[in-house]
Amino acid sequence: MSDDKTPLMGQQILDEELDGWRLVLDKLVARFETGDFNTGAALVTRIAEAADEMNHHPDLDLRYPHLTVSLKSHDVEAITARDVRLARRISELATDAGLSASAQAPDVIELALDTPEHAAVKPFWEALLGYDPHPDYDVDLRDGSGRNPSLWFQKTDSDAPDRQRFHLDVSVPAELAQARLQAVLEAGGTLVSDERAPAFWVVADADGNRACICSWRGRSAWADAGD
Repeated sequence: MSDDKTPLMGQQILDEELDGWRLVLDKLVARFETGDFNTGAALVTRIAEAADEMNHHPDLDLRYPHLTVSLKSHDVEAITARDVRLARRISELATDAGLSASAQAPDVIELALDTPEHAAVKPFWEALLGYDPHPDYDVDLRDGSGRNPSLWFQKTDSDAPDRQRFHLDVSVPAELAQARLQAVLEAGGTLVSDERAPAFWVVADADGNRACICSWRGRSAWADAGD
């Protein structure tokens, strides 16, 4: 395994065989079925203690029937060996509590804005949303609290006849992307383009409104290196 500051590539993460954890966009995500709030709160306490011991902290989202845990090393904006170690420890704590991970990790939603020149509109959206610039990607704005979808600017021709402006990017675990695409098609959607698959498939509803089903494969250099 690499050192604690080196980003792990997509295949390296899969090779760790982290039971119950999914690679979704740029995070490791697991959802533990707690069944009730108090059980989830107790697991949160154990995770917090372990995180303090390891000096590495996850993002936790506690709801009535489940607890969602997301891991990423924010100092390098990537998944590292620290996240793998903490994921294993969290899984141990969940098992000790008699809890199992859900087979379906939460998806990650991003807003995408088609624009011919993102520099002209980025300051407006940064001010309106109160978002922070991504440290590595100039076309990306992030909610510093991690609560709301990120906004990224997708370059498009200003005179494109099918320009939609806004659309949703729905990132799912790579191994579930084909199933999600099939579900969309069976629900009356159409496949507009699979030219960039498996990074993303462009789909549309019956009115022609487009969206993208995305996976980590092919999305960025760090994800695909070593594939």
